[in-house]
Amino acid sequence: MPEQRLSLVSPPSTPVAANPAGGTSPGSSMLAAARRWRPEMSPEGLLLGLGLYFTLSCNTPFWRALLASRGNEGGALAYLLALGVALTALNFLLFAPLLSRRTTKPLLGGLILVAAVASYYAGHFGVYFDPSMLRNVLRTDVAEARELLTPGFFLQVAALALPPLFVLQRARLRRRPLKRALAIRGASVVLALIIAAGSLGSVFKDFSGQMRNHKELRYLITPAAPLWSIARVLSRDAQAAQQPRRPVGTDARLGASWAAAKKPALFVIVVGETARAADWGLNRSGGQSPARDTTPELARRAVINFPDVTSCGTNTEVSVPCMFSLQGRRDYDEDAIRGSESLLDTLQHAGLRVVWNDNQSGCKGVCTGVERMRPDPASLPGLCDGEHCLDEALLESSRGLLRDAKGNLVLVLHQLGNHGPAYFRRYPEAFRRFTPTCDDEDLSKCSREQIANSYDNALLYTDHVLARGIDLLQELAPRYDTALLYVSDHGESLGENGLYLHGLPYSIAPAEQTRVPMVMWLSSGFAARNRLDPACLRTQADKPAAHDNLFHTVLGLLDVNTAVRDDALDLTAPCRS
Repeated sequence: MPEQRLSLVSPPSTPVAANPAGGTSPGSSMLAAARRWRPEMSPEGLLLGLGLYFTLSCNTPFWRALLASRGNEGGALAYLLALGVALTALNFLLFAPLLSRRTTKPLLGGLILVAAVASYYAGHFGVYFDPSMLRNVLRTDVAEARELLTPGFFLQVAALALPPLFVLQRARLRRRPLKRALAIRGASVVLALIIAAGSLGSVFKDFSGQMRNHKELRYLITPAAPLWSIARVLSRDAQAAQQPRRPVGTDARLGASWAAAKKPALFVIVVGETARAADWGLNRSGGQSPARDTTPELARRAVINFPDVTSCGTNTEVSVPCMFSLQGRRDYDEDAIRGSESLLDTLQHAGLRVVWNDNQSGCKGVCTGVERMRPDPASLPGLCDGEHCLDEALLESSRGLLRDAKGNLVLVLHQLGNHGPAYFRRYPEAFRRFTPTCDDEDLSKCSREQIANSYDNALLYTDHVLARGIDLLQELAPRYDTALLYVSDHGESLGENGLYLHGLPYSIAPAEQTRVPMVMWLSSGFAARNRLDPACLRTQADKPAAHDNLFHTVLGLLDVNTAVRDDALDLTAPCRS
């Protein structure tokens, strides 16, 4: 019989496990059933089911934030139900036009992975997927990204992504004649539009008010928010690449103090990473909040501390270009900032040599057209581990530059600083003073105390690096007039209100992410050549300051005259005779 021949030719590909009572084991039966399960589904049906899965399983951070911002208003269940229906319909409307027999499975598979990853980071770290965050993601390096890929990350992403991916892999797409397929697609889109409009319309008054007051909530909707933001970033970058940078300060010239100077100037700008004012030990002298001394070495040097400084942004990708720009936060325009020359270009227009030494993931466009260097791990084995170098490597790799007394130099050192979540990797063992520490990239495995201890140990090490830098400049004072200015790019959340790391939209970011430390040190020769009164500067430092002051303060300190310099924003101007 044909059936008998078929059974002889095609035996089971794997042996059937027998249980003591005979037959097959439950596990084998389930596996066999899963292999046989091949449902026939239409692209529209798959997308609708997946949209519902996104709404119920991957948007938990959005629903949580939505309820928290809504307060104690009644009718919450009906409100959530209406928005859930609208969100599912909107997911369908967004992606239905992209579906075809060839694109359906790859597209939906990609959406599943994006939604699962976004849900993890929004839930664990309070990440909002606005364009600035996605730009930060695109500009990070492999070493930084690897620290975020913890076992917990893979477990949760797998738990969210594998069930729908399994359904997607097993599903067979239903074949339809082209005209019928187009008719069904068009009708389903119209129906989804009607449902979305009806659902939103039923709660529009409440929803519009909530979105108007809490615009940031839209950046928690996944997968739409990360996809929209990344498309916006790529589009704007493509447009910017086609436009030349707008010149800034091309009229810059060195002031009168340079003609009378007997030595070249050496000015060091240290760009800190993720250091927050709330834990900066020097701020305690001004009645600020740090509970312990994280800056003992700087306290023994004649530094000028600025305890009330506001950052341009809450992540490196925003703050670094902004702090070196003419526009700053007060006139914030991302396109203008990225499309214009920076402070470093203005200094070069004045004839100064500028060098950027980077121990981070790059200068974010600020150092375009400027000499650049990085610490060489091969030549600094005691400070580098193959992926990262400790920040002392910035000083050691700069020694060759500092020995050259032929001309004036502005040196920018871009620190790795307190970059999280692996705070414990930012300092050597000798600085593990606050214990117990969090020695894992997965912060969920540590207590708040352990995380704060590791963070403060990293601040201790930054204190040490800055103190070593000042000592080096003091040694060079016979050959140079030397000065150092340190300011962090943004702060960090360490569990306050359930938030960790940084990168919240600026409008809702807590002070822990927007208040940063800033320190200035001037040699006696540098202060004298620029007619600066250090006592006056210490008094001036108690006033509020911001990243917006950096551009003009550096020009003032270096006595660079240009039409774009604004003495009202120069923190040192009131103290110059």
